[in-house]
Parts: sequence; C-alpha cells; structure tokens
Amino acid sequence: MGLFLDSAKIEEVRKAVELGFVSGVTTNPTIMAKVKDAPKGVIESICRLSPGPVFYQVTAKTTEEREREGREFSDICREKVVLKIPATTENFALMAKLSRDIPCAATAVYSGAQTLVACEAGARFVIPYVNRATRLLGDGCKLVAEMAKVVELSGTSVEILAASIKSAEEATQAVLAGAHHLTLPLDILLSLGNHPLSDAAIEEFGRAGQ
Repeated sequence: MGLFLDSAKIEEVRKAVELGFVSGVTTNPTIMAKVKDAPKGVIESICRLSPGPVFYQVTAKTTEEREREGREFSDICREKVVLKIPATTENFALMAKLSRDIPCAATAVYSGAQTLVACEAGARFVIPYVNRATRLLGDGCKLVAEMAKVVELSGTSVEILAASIKSAEEATQAVLAGAHHLTLPLDILLSLGNHPLSDAAIEEFGRAGQ
C-alpha cells in the first residue's frame, strides 16, 4: 500500500516528502501544464526529492514519437521514472515494447477489458480515475473492484493506483474496493490524517491534563 502525491509543483513535492509517509509522485499533462519549467527539468527535480517512483505521462502524437519521448524521460532517472501510457490498443502495443526494460503504467483505464490487456502488455500499474468514473459511469469504486478481480485472475503482479480522488472518504472506499495505492492532491493527502472527533478527543485530553 502506498500514498502518492499527485502534483508537479516542487514546493508541494517537498512538503509531501517531509511528511515521511509518501511513497512517490505522480504527474499528468494537466498538472505539468501548471508548472512553467520544462518537463524534463521538472521530472528531474521531482526525482531528486521523491523517495520512490515518479510517474510521467507520454503525450507525443505518434507511436514512434511516444516511444522516443518515453525512453528520453526514463533516462532521466531509471531507478524512479514510471511511464504513464493512456489506455488504447495502439498504446498497449507500445507498452508491450517499452515494458521490457521500463516500468509502465496504463492510465485512464475505464474497464475490466482494458485492465486485462494492460496485464498482458506488461504494465506494472493500472490507473483508474475514480471520481471521474463515478461521474461518467456511475460508480468509480465498482470499476476499481472489477479491475482488482481481473488483476487477481490474470495471475500477474499488476498494482492498481487509484487517481482522481476528491475526499478522504472516497480514498477509503477505493482501497476497500481493491486499490493497492492512491495518488492524491496535497490538500486531500493532508486531510487523511484528520477527523473532527480526533480533534475533540485531543481537546478533551488537554482539558483533563490541566
């Protein structure tokens, strides 16, 4: 089980890493676009700070360009960089090639069928967008549960990294549905350890100790 920060902002990465319980960092094109620096420099900086995997999503237009892009970003830090590859049949063929020597994650997975292909194509991770799937399909955690069953039956060691988590409750439900890891924006990550009743109990203990 791992908690990941979903951000490309170096100051947020630094804060998350300082917590001591964050396993790594995930990025995506939308997140990268919010940072002014060049993508390679951003990933390199994150790799220096992150204790574990750093996910980068390929965005080039053609398969050949995506392969070249993926290999270039992997070379930044082979010990940490994981390539996120969007789930399409064409991209799964690319993943089958890249996954021989580079860890890959199938992202934007919305079905059990895509999960099955990802397992066969050598994915190390599969990434469902939980909240978005709830909005578009009706139940994002049901999707996670379906994916978890497919992974189990595939006999592979593929791990589910749940993304698009909008609350602490949704994070818990995703894990209960079978997610192995969660990636969260900083505010949600920080909220996981808090609860109003815990605050009330601490206040009560404080009064008792006076």
